[in-house]
Amino acid sequence: MTESSGTPVPAADDIGPHEDEPHQQGFNDRLNWLRASVLGANDGIVSVAGIVLGVAGATTDRTAILIAGIAGLVAGAMSMAAGEYVSVSTQRDSEDALLAKERRELREDPEDELAELAGLYVDKGLEPGLALEVAKQLTEKDALAAHAEVELGIDPDDLTSPWNAAIASMLSFTLGALLPLLTILLVPGDLRVAVTVVAVTIALALTGWLSARFGYGSARMAVARNILGGLIAMAVTHGIGQLVGTQV
Repeated sequence: MTESSGTPVPAADDIGPHEDEPHQQGFNDRLNWLRASVLGANDGIVSVAGIVLGVAGATTDRTAILIAGIAGLVAGAMSMAAGEYVSVSTQRDSEDALLAKERRELREDPEDELAELAGLYVDKGLEPGLALEVAKQLTEKDALAAHAEVELGIDPDDLTSPWNAAIASMLSFTLGALLPLLTILLVPGDLRVAVTVVAVTIALALTGWLSARFGYGSARMAVARNILGGLIAMAVTHGIGQLVGTQV
């Protein structure tokens, strides 16, 4: 079926989002979780790898490496959780304030808000008459959700939880940090540095691929960024450890 302009028109049963494409509903929340988890894992891997390789460059004492690694893991996990909580709480406070303002405007001047919503749809390309009809129908269904989506880019029913983000960051940092810590402790002395670097490189490639896979980005670029940053961090910290170890 086509319109007079020749543009194909789908049947009513075919109307709906494509299952294999990202859409706004739920997508922002998934990206927030992905961002917190991937950043936490990457920070855990790189930070603790840098710490244990730096200490390993200065000493072969397994106890010193263990203490430094555990201290870095705990401090980093707590720092990530606190930072994520503060960041998302600030975002959540702003969203709550904007939604409260929108509720007040809808309560005090619903006609002006309806006209505003219709105007926003006109700006998106709808004809004025159609824009007004769409605005009316969406207002009847859920006025706040309609205005929040178009004006603010917010889903009132899908706000990010600061606690969820903090816990996700802390757990992902811890899991990421355990990889270099356990590797350098379990591998024999002569091989510990080389095996740790290889393990960390593989882990960074995996987290880079996952971030691209679930975020619909370029896997090649994400993997390359992760690996390059991790290798630089490990080389610098290990080199500093060797330099300090020879001087102290």
